[in-house]
Amino acid sequence: MISTEAPASEPPIVDLRGLHKTYTFGESAVEVLCDVNLRIGAGEVVSLTGPSGSGKSTLLNILGCLDRPTAGAYRLGGRDVSGLSRPAQAWVRLHFIGFIFQSFNLIARASALENVGLPLYYAGVLRNRREELARDLLDQVGLGDRFDHLPSQLSGGQCQRVAIARALACGPRLLLADEPTGALDSRSGAEVLELLLRLQRRQGLTVVIVTHDLAVARRADRQVHLLDGHVVEGQERAA
Repeated sequence: MISTEAPASEPPIVDLRGLHKTYTFGESAVEVLCDVNLRIGAGEVVSLTGPSGSGKSTLLNILGCLDRPTAGAYRLGGRDVSGLSRPAQAWVRLHFIGFIFQSFNLIARASALENVGLPLYYAGVLRNRREELARDLLDQVGLGDRFDHLPSQLSGGQCQRVAIARALACGPRLLLADEPTGALDSRSGAEVLELLLRLQRRQGLTVVIVTHDLAVARRADRQVHLLDGHVVEGQERAA
């Protein structure tokens, strides 16, 4: 079994030990993840690659506390989150994890400012402070002149910038990006990736990127490859 370990100088943000995930359909059981061991350190950028059906999406859902493992342990920032209740999972997602999706997942009838402010609303931040923080985040992603624009009035690259700003709204320590450049043309995708990595360096975020694009995967500090639910490769970026 290949060891896919972050440096041991400080406790990892993500620590998976003997992780399994099995789905049951009637009398049939399908094991989607099998004995996954993975550590991701603070401030590290890791790409998850592998063919369709390899378990990438399932692993990302578990990392994001959207699903629970069938067996094994998942420690997030030193806390065992393997068996949290749904309300506790929701709290962790809101305060600890940011999500970026291929399809942006923006609210169509809400402005860029309102989309970015939504997590802050759920976190109980008052309206004036919420708008102040959302404006600052949109400035950081280069959309300071697009506060009032709806998603339909923005390009794909701009929509993904709004989604990045929204993911950062509650100050997460872990950022999960599911094919963040997959719906974009090559130029917009490259710009979004550069922005994401620049913000990661500035804020010291830990980032996990699921991607089929090898050019994107190579920008990570480490590439973790999945096949049939197993981690089969974990290589560091070439110097």
